[in-house]
Amino acid sequence: MTVGDTIFLAFTLLGGLALFLFGMQLMTEGLRSAAGDRLRVIIYRGTSNRFAGLGLGTGLGFLMHSSATTVMTVGFVSAGLLSLVNALPMLMGANIGTTLSMQMISFKLTDYALVAVAIGFLLRMIGPSPLLRSLGLALLGFGLLFKGMDVMSGAIEPHRDALMPWLARFNGETSAGMLQGLLLAWLFTAIVQSSGATIGMIFVLITAGAFTSLQQLYPIILGAHLGTTTTALIASMGTGVEGRRGAVGNLLFNVFNVALALVAAPLFIGAAELSSTELIRQTANLHTAIMLTASLLVLPFTGPLARLLHAVVPNRGPVAEPSYLDPALMDRPENALTAVFRESRRSLGLLVQSLRNARVFLQQPSLRRGPESIRVTEKVVDEIRDAVHDFLSRTTEHYLSRRQRLLAQYLSRITSDIDRIGDNLMHVVTISEHQRCTPQAGLDAPTLAALLAMLDYAEAALVATWESMDPDTARFPEAAHSIEAARDAFSEHSQVLRQAVNDRVAQHEVTAIAGIYFADLTLSLDALVRHCRLIAREQQQPYFALKPAK
Repeated sequence: MTVGDTIFLAFTLLGGLALFLFGMQLMTEGLRSAAGDRLRVIIYRGTSNRFAGLGLGTGLGFLMHSSATTVMTVGFVSAGLLSLVNALPMLMGANIGTTLSMQMISFKLTDYALVAVAIGFLLRMIGPSPLLRSLGLALLGFGLLFKGMDVMSGAIEPHRDALMPWLARFNGETSAGMLQGLLLAWLFTAIVQSSGATIGMIFVLITAGAFTSLQQLYPIILGAHLGTTTTALIASMGTGVEGRRGAVGNLLFNVFNVALALVAAPLFIGAAELSSTELIRQTANLHTAIMLTASLLVLPFTGPLARLLHAVVPNRGPVAEPSYLDPALMDRPENALTAVFRESRRSLGLLVQSLRNARVFLQQPSLRRGPESIRVTEKVVDEIRDAVHDFLSRTTEHYLSRRQRLLAQYLSRITSDIDRIGDNLMHVVTISEHQRCTPQAGLDAPTLAALLAMLDYAEAALVATWESMDPDTARFPEAAHSIEAARDAFSEHSQVLRQAVNDRVAQHEVTAIAGIYFADLTLSLDALVRHCRLIAREQQQPYFALKPAK
């Protein structure tokens, strides 16, 4: 080939791979959107025992692929919405589910790729309901996925004779070939963050005639199993310790299934060769057999595995409280509403810690974990918000008294206010990061001291809000007055502090750009405290009360 031909081939392959990955992303987004908030309740109820968790993870992995499912699961664990023991079977099932989705892709459906694209596009554009539009997006992605495979296969086929000697190096029959193939597939999967892309590439090479035996493919399949763990490990960075344990648990499971496959290679290869006469189908069956066998062997030992993860990933601070949103409480409205109180208080407690982290970051900008930990907390608060809204809507399907109906509304609005508090706290960090990258925008010592003083008054308001949501005390009107008193103190002192900084800006003691950033930071703190006051107003409503006896 000429240099031009080589460049054209490279871009054709990259374009086909991009279509494949983009199609997979669209399919995942469409199916997750179609599931909507119901997905969260399904996860709560579907992880009640290890077999149900394995089945649920398998279903989600089939629909969304393992990377998306494992990241979502790690997020739920980090938010305290799912326990580590219950998450482990789901993570194993996610790996099985991806192999089943590749089973579907192994069938020769490329001739119908554009049909799927056309129908999916029409449904996406003119579908009469959100569900059909979401399914249209999934179908569009499904078609693009196959079209990408077709493009790559067509590009490779004329050059298969040149590729075969190079691919022969990755032969599982030799130790060197096994190691090279495993490492290459591990690296490729880690880069694209999709084991499905690696297996799909195998199917493309088989279709083009570049691969001719399972022994060649074996190390690449195993490398894909290891590489797929990268996405969850990256997603767990900066999360709570339980989230990191979930990601490490996913890694350990895949290390185990690779070790098992290496030891029992003749058995797996022999069974796959008997399962079909077509190499693509044999590859898909081998991929599934390894994951399924490993899952069934590990499943009875999820308890010991969780204890091992506690030893491997030790605590570096206080462990987050688990969620109080037990689906079993939904048919007992008073207990369900009490659980929402506790969950709201848990969310506010996370935000109090984030505000304190923000204060440390403002004082010591060299600390990199400060902003990242606040971003992670913001994601956790978002998850809790969605979970609470869904929990409340499910609770209202049961009979509620007049007080309970109104209280559910108040709690829903409080949940939204808590989310806004987190948003404004995130704004403080984002503005501060931009300020540090802007020339002449640095805050001198008096200006920084004024900002930190305002943070202290904002923290007092947030702590009062956190204390007010304790259902065990249930003195809501008095607690609301405490929030308003803290808010008044913030307003009074912040006005004085702002004026002092403005005077220094006017006298050229503080640069104009630093004054602008200071104003933006204080506006975010204003909004944060204002949402605390809105929570206090909800607590002063006449039906804002709990009846523990019920």
